Amino acid sequence: MTASSSALTDERAAVADACRRLGAEGLLIGTAGNVSVRVEDRVAITATGAVLARLTPDQVTVVDLDANLVAGTLQPTSELELHLGVYRRYGTGAVVHTHAPMATAVSCVLDELPCIHYQLLALGGTVRVAPYATFGTPELAESVIAALDGRSAALMANHGALTHATTLDKAVENALLLEWACGVYQRAAAMGRPRALDEQQQLAVIEAAIARDYGTTHPVPPAQDEEPTKGEGR
Repeated sequence: MTASSSALTDERAAVADACRRLGAEGLLIGTAGNVSVRVEDRVAITATGAVLARLTPDQVTVVDLDANLVAGTLQPTSELELHLGVYRRYGTGAVVHTHAPMATAVSCVLDELPCIHYQLLALGGTVRVAPYATFGTPELAESVIAALDGRSAALMANHGALTHATTLDKAVENALLLEWACGVYQRAAAMGRPRALDEQQQLAVIEAAIARDYGTTHPVPPAQDEEPTKGEGR
């Protein structure tokens, strides 16, 4: 993608689409949460006060990496500095912040979400819970950015969750995966103490995923012509 247009028309539409999908999946409610995508030195980000499940492209604002307004008529989310901080620190392509119910519940109890299922390795393994701080503050941005070190997801104590990725679609998928994992943890914890995968088990999963090119489709190889049995074809 190139930032040929400062208005980032396509990206603003993509952010609105992502918000509506997250809303349909139950990860966004009302005006709580924010989504952004970066193209070079421009960021398309949700406006503050917008109902995210019904978001339209004109409710997405464009800023530069110094938070200067580039396009749009609405003020960006109060978590703008959190998004910009993630972009500056990790050079990622998109950020999704939700108040998803399962993830938020886990953030109210745990100091970290253990790696209870191998799919969490797609997020970096154990998911840290950033200490609580008031929304929109530098303290919150600093703690969440630190919790993301080596990870593509973090929980925010008594607040919600944040994921990032190279693309907006992947950041959304990471948010859905995190919410699923938090739901699995809650159900497991209701029955007892959930087991976590140890370091050796995690390494074995990584090796198997690499060997099998896990997560991609593979065509069935063409059938080989059978060797004629003795006496056939003569």
